[in-house]
Amino acid sequence: MTVLDEQFAKLQDLYRDAKIRPNGDGSHVIFIPDLPLPPGWNKTAANIYFVVPAGYPFARPDCFWTDQDLRLAHGGVPTNTNQNAQLPGESKPLLWFSYHPGAWNPNGDSVITYLNVIKKRLTDAR
Repeated sequence: MTVLDEQFAKLQDLYRDAKIRPNGDGSHVIFIPDLPLPPGWNKTAANIYFVVPAGYPFARPDCFWTDQDLRLAHGGVPTNTNQNAQLPGESKPLLWFSYHPGAWNPNGDSVITYLNVIKKRLTDAR
């Protein structure tokens, strides 16, 4: 069992419906359906996708994607996003967030750590 397998099993303990898919290039996509969103968004939940790069955990996850129609509550587009961005291996367009972890420790951080980075960004509806 790899480090990613172990960490994904722990992630599934928290998010039972989470899925993981290999990309064929050594990277994987993690999908979290219906992640609850805080106030400030036009939805109460969104689908979340992020890439676990080849070389993980020494190579850290970076950026994430959500449903293409995710907007701020007032209808505006969130900052540092790109509409219609393609996620590797996905056929549908998504909303890409350019958001990066400030620090990454491959000996202690995990896919749960990165999901918490995503949740922190989504707490700040801007």
